[in-house]
Amino acid sequence: MLFAVALVFAYPSQLPPGHPSAPPEHLKEPLAYMRKAQAGWEKRVLKSLNSMSTELEVPLARMVATILSLAHECATWPPLCARLSHCYRVDITHVTNSSFYPLPTPAQRPAAEQKELAGKWNEMGTDEPGGTGEGGFEPFQARLRPKGLSGSADQLAESELQQQRGRRCPEPLGAHPGPPRCPGHPTAGVCPWISLHACACLQITNRACACLGVFQRQAYPELNLSSGQLGIDDHAHIHPDLFENEYVQIGQKVLSQQDSAAAQQYSRRGCPTGLRADVWALILNATNQPQDVMYYEQLKAGVIQHDLLVDNLIYKDVKLTASNDDYYFVFEDFLYQVLLCFSRDTSVLEHFAYNSATPPKSYVQGNAGDDKQAVFYPPNGVIPFHGFSMYVAPLCFLYNEPSKLYSVFKEMYIRYFFRLHSISSSPSGIVSLCLQFECLLQTYLPQLFYHLRQLGAQPLRIAFKWIVRAFSGYLSTDQLLILWDRILGYDSLEIVAILAAAVFAFRAENLMEVRSSSSAEAVLADLSTLKVMPLIQIFLFAT
Repeated sequence: MLFAVALVFAYPSQLPPGHPSAPPEHLKEPLAYMRKAQAGWEKRVLKSLNSMSTELEVPLARMVATILSLAHECATWPPLCARLSHCYRVDITHVTNSSFYPLPTPAQRPAAEQKELAGKWNEMGTDEPGGTGEGGFEPFQARLRPKGLSGSADQLAESELQQQRGRRCPEPLGAHPGPPRCPGHPTAGVCPWISLHACACLQITNRACACLGVFQRQAYPELNLSSGQLGIDDHAHIHPDLFENEYVQIGQKVLSQQDSAAAQQYSRRGCPTGLRADVWALILNATNQPQDVMYYEQLKAGVIQHDLLVDNLIYKDVKLTASNDDYYFVFEDFLYQVLLCFSRDTSVLEHFAYNSATPPKSYVQGNAGDDKQAVFYPPNGVIPFHGFSMYVAPLCFLYNEPSKLYSVFKEMYIRYFFRLHSISSSPSGIVSLCLQFECLLQTYLPQLFYHLRQLGAQPLRIAFKWIVRAFSGYLSTDQLLILWDRILGYDSLEIVAILAAAVFAFRAENLMEVRSSSSAEAVLADLSTLKVMPLIQIFLFAT
């Protein structure tokens, strides 16, 4: 036996000679039906974008004959050259002022419009950047709301359930049988863990499906009832000498050592308000060095010089969400600046190496299908959707320099937020979070889950909007930042699903008394008064 084990380590398994390597898309997402669902969602998004482009008669890409202005910028700042080469798939590393290429670029704004936009860069909330009426993009926004992604997940669940029907879904290794299912239970005879609207019988390794209570208590030891927590032990009625003062001193020491791993561990119990901005930046390795400021200014110049269709989508989203929020409306100018620059940042394309999504391409008119006449559109490969600006808005409370705000947001997006609007089997992906939410609800609150299903109030449909925004816009800002402390601390979005289930547990008594789906939604409509850490602690360690 020992000899066999030694052989395993001495001769690790290798692919046989001639075995074809897996395609890149299979490495990013191993499950075929997940890839199919993501492709369907992308097709739906692109169809909406193309239809809006046709209706507004605004092309997505235009052809120009010269790149002298880009050549000048590349000559003065080489990193921009590399990023433009990566974006436009054209070798411009040795461009001179006499070089001409048929390079697809965005439409250039008229000189008068460039001057006007540059002059009001810090007051962009006073006017519309694209000149499109406020109601012009309402059809597009309606088709790209989070419920559209939820519908795609439901279709995925239904197709997978049809394949599994007639045979019991295998339980994950180590899973206990869970609560008993009565014959009338909506999941009886199909799957003991997952309901139809949580992507039934998915072959996903998920923490919620393996010894829920024991495993999660072990996974979040820093959140136990005996550990001091910011969000609980820093309230006014608790003397600061008991916990807060010492904890702040520890945070200052972490910052002085510039240890990213220590900062991440520190964030698991929360970050003091005065240290949070620096701790987050240290965890994310987001800097604000002169080269970072210069890069931000180059992106800003790109916004001023060139007009994109997505500029109007960004404007529309900010107007419909953050501008109407009591906490975030004052940051409207910051949101425009960050999101417009983000749409031009081709370095964001690098995250598609591990994202199940594929950046959309746009072809020059009359050259559809010709890869030489194609560009990624928008340049960062991310089409904004309704609520996208809410990923940025809470960060505006922490950073008052646009360049630093931009650096932190970009790192947050390419690490975490992109998973909330792409279909994948990642444990932090939106599908797994939905699965975890329903597993927790069925395990700890089976009667409530069944009661709501009987009323036609699908719990996941109520909670999905919280999860897809990581609760931004639903919790008060101080509580939201406390939640995001733990996201950074545990390097995972799974705490979002746990909080969603904890909210249902907290309102369970009221929910059991409702007699209609509209009443259930009304009970859960306002989350602004909730305290995050007491809910999570009680749900994990006292339920």
